[in-house]
Amino acid sequence: MEPRVSLITLGVADLARSRAFYEALGFRASSASQGDIVFFQAGAQALAIFPRGELAHDVGVDGAGSGFRGVTLAHNVRTKHEVAAVLEEARAAGAEIVKPAQDVFWGGHSGYFADPDGHLWEVAWNPLVPLGADGVFVLPD
Repeated sequence: MEPRVSLITLGVADLARSRAFYEALGFRASSASQGDIVFFQAGAQALAIFPRGELAHDVGVDGAGSGFRGVTLAHNVRTKHEVAAVLEEARAAGAEIVKPAQDVFWGGHSGYFADPDGHLWEVAWNPLVPLGADGVFVLPD
């Protein structure tokens, strides 16, 4: 297997609400979107939203899971002050701020928001791994 993440799919309760939320954050729906799935290009990867019950059915599992899912998504920014600005943008789009922007033990600055379905997003500035000019997060060798 080549080490790569191509697509992240989030199960959502209300597709229209989630689409509006992500579009309010600047994501643009792809023309590949159809019916009950919406795709967004997200740098070198893509993000999809799909009704939670249908996604669970597709996987073959019970869709009633709740609580902490053991997964977070991250959006890195170029400067420390952008963390609070992006968190506020998410709040304005309908997110719940779970952890406000603050300095963190590893030397960066971050905070967390939950999207309308509770999916957790970290917004982080990492001085040890600055973003490339194209916005790509590339770990050092």
